[in-house]
Amino acid sequence: MTALADDVRTQNLLRELEPVVEAELNRHLSMAKEWFPHEYVPWGEGVNFAGVLEGKDWTPEEQRFSEAARTSLVINLLTEDNLPSYHREISTYLGRDGVWGEWIGRWTAEEGRHGIAIRDYLTVTRAVDPVALERARMTHMTEGFDAIHPGAISGLAYVSFQELATRVSHRNTGAATGDPIAEQLFARIATDENLHMVFYRNVMEAIFELEPDEAMVAVLNNVRDFAMPGHGIEGFGRKAVEIAVAGIYDLRQHKDDVVMPVLRKWRVFEREDFGTEGQRARDELAVLLEGLEVGAVRFEERRDALKVRLAARDA
Repeated sequence: MTALADDVRTQNLLRELEPVVEAELNRHLSMAKEWFPHEYVPWGEGVNFAGVLEGKDWTPEEQRFSEAARTSLVINLLTEDNLPSYHREISTYLGRDGVWGEWIGRWTAEEGRHGIAIRDYLTVTRAVDPVALERARMTHMTEGFDAIHPGAISGLAYVSFQELATRVSHRNTGAATGDPIAEQLFARIATDENLHMVFYRNVMEAIFELEPDEAMVAVLNNVRDFAMPGHGIEGFGRKAVEIAVAGIYDLRQHKDDVVMPVLRKWRVFEREDFGTEGQRARDELAVLLEGLEVGAVRFEERRDALKVRLAARDA
């Protein structure tokens, strides 16, 4: 199939999905609750920083929480900061007209609150180095974000998993701080992410009905090559391991709390409408899931062994 023919086919599919998108947008608007980032920030703790206002220099003694919690807080914020790149990607594939554009605008506006709220919280509480944070933001946003598997169907498959993964990560990050204010903030953000996931998951479910083979291939590709949207952050691999060891987001959670619930919703292993290509992709996915389970068990065993060694050292 030529690129032009493929593009025409995709545009036809997007038009055919418009009634589903409209219904899902209306459902989302009926469930989404208005909230305000400034209400989750302890402004009374704020102290001017050194510089123009001649305030107090930040010092490492002021940082809060465990190292893993701080790492996760920064990763989550830098991920949210890259919203312009995500907006560019999703609007390129889905378009900015009609109901698709209405959804993208709403989604972008809701996602924009997350970075605002997290940055204000971290800055006011002086929980992390603000200079290092700003430099990391500049670097990460300059690099931007590009989809691993471009295209409308692949993009919708990716965000179906990614929004749920982000929900889990945000909620667990808030809990890892042990701060009731942070827990409330990240639980609020996680609620947004869950609603976004439901939208994308339900639209993708409709694609399974219209184009089951293409949908199945897109799902295989995105499960196999899944990476969090912040994977381009400098040192992300090392930081992801640190976060996983702390139990904030690990392979077990990824498989059991993200991948499998979405696959079950789509009835991937119960469907009988796949052609040769879809069946092949489903078979590969089954093998891949077995590998994820093996990897999750091995990581848990290594993490448990590490905890034992650390406990013995500190005894």
